[in-house]
Amino acid sequence: MSEAVLELDGIEKTYNKGRRNAVTVLRGASLALARGEVAALVAPSGAGKSTLLHIAGLLDTPDAGRVLIDEMEMTRLSDDLRTRARRDEVGFIYQFHHLLPEFSARENVVLPQLANAVPKAAATARADMLLDRVGLLPRAEHRPAALSGGEQQRVAFCRALANTPRLLLADEPTGNLDPETSDQVFSVLMDLVRETGLSALIATHNMALAARLDRVLRLDGGRVMPG
Repeated sequence: MSEAVLELDGIEKTYNKGRRNAVTVLRGASLALARGEVAALVAPSGAGKSTLLHIAGLLDTPDAGRVLIDEMEMTRLSDDLRTRARRDEVGFIYQFHHLLPEFSARENVVLPQLANAVPKAAATARADMLLDRVGLLPRAEHRPAALSGGEQQRVAFCRALANTPRLLLADEPTGNLDPETSDQVFSVLMDLVRETGLSALIATHNMALAARLDRVLRLDGGRVMPG
């Protein structure tokens, strides 16, 4: 079996294809992420980092190329199977937490598990375990508005890991936080990733944070290069 959890092979993506204002953002982008590897993806804004992550996470489809997760080709699956694979295999963290405001921190971590047919008692136990791991179990009943920015993002980390994915994709996960909080929250995220043995691809502008990861990749001219 391949040691790669994620493989992107020759990914191409053009927006407004066939129109005068077409923009090509990915030009044969390829990478392989090994089991347990945590890599940074760095590039200026507008270079295509989010597009690459969305394609890797099965949120978008490439114009050409292949996406493989655990050696399974994902680009040719039906929409239903892609949705199932995304739900089961991939955890996604955004710059903004996107927590459901009407639900508590605990409920925000429980809900993805219920959608995956996990019994409520087991889902609640896992949510509490994850919240405890990031130091938020005492605030499990608080809604997002009652949490600080760093706390909200830690809940988002827990939600991303709720269904025990194999692959974690993070798009500027601390980009909305002040430098001190960003460093603290990033450390929490890395502890969680290392403990669970996840493979992770983390897009970031912060080169100091990127340097703490196993490998730095650079997106340049629509291709992935060594950092």
